[in-house]
Amino acid sequence: MIVISIIKQLYNRALVGLYDDVQEADELLEKSDIPFNDLGTDPFGISRNHIKYSYPIAKMIYRHYFKVKTYGIQNVPAEGRAMLVGNHSGGLPVDGTMVAISMVLDHDPPRYAIGMVDKFAGRMPVTSAILARMGQVTGLREQAEKLLNEERLLMIFPEGTRGVGKLYKDRYNLVEFTSGFMRLALRTNTPIIPFAFIGGEEAIKTVYRSKKLGKMFGAPYFPFTPYGLPLPMPVSCQIRYGEPMYFEGDENSPDFESKVLEVKNKVADLIDIGLKDREKEANS
Repeated sequence: MIVISIIKQLYNRALVGLYDDVQEADELLEKSDIPFNDLGTDPFGISRNHIKYSYPIAKMIYRHYFKVKTYGIQNVPAEGRAMLVGNHSGGLPVDGTMVAISMVLDHDPPRYAIGMVDKFAGRMPVTSAILARMGQVTGLREQAEKLLNEERLLMIFPEGTRGVGKLYKDRYNLVEFTSGFMRLALRTNTPIIPFAFIGGEEAIKTVYRSKKLGKMFGAPYFPFTPYGLPLPMPVSCQIRYGEPMYFEGDENSPDFESKVLEVKNKVADLIDIGLKDREKEANS
């Protein structure tokens, strides 16, 4: 009887905690920059209910599983268009999810970072619909321009699947940045907020990629870890946001590629700072 009573108490506490988190999500979304209509959706199909009811799990993963710490989050403007540009890593896009959550939980006021996902994600039968409702849209230029022209916050990983698909032995080594994000920034006069995500490489240590198995899921590859499936390990993570970077000109400017490299180098600097800081903490 005592055991049953304890289980009931734990269950009731869990329900209360879940209810409180859903209410908290409602309050944060009310303060956020998402223009929901009376039906609870915004012009891009983001669903208030989808975000609200997934919030308790997302918060738990962010606060307690990955224990994410943010640095320099005040560099992200409180309102207006901006583009978050950072490194991609970890076999699965854990980084994008944690960055988006950081904007809701740790930014004042709450903002919602809309991620530009690869086109293959938009073709996956179930996942594509869920991603759209959660504010992750296919990386089409017209879509991105419209979002920025409506003063939204955009999240972009210029390494694409090549970045998230890096093997563990190549961790934190940036691959080439595609230049689409810079064309977008110049065309819409949008400041770029560079960021580094530290921890994703260790959370999912990809040691092998299977293209054949990936095709079965409609993805470019399927990652394998030393323990088999790509299940994220509870590794402490950090996100470091740099100061806004402003650029002028257009894609025909002779220094266009150097602008792309400048952002890449800044992200690399933030990664280096984060890794050194993590090493100091481990040795203290």
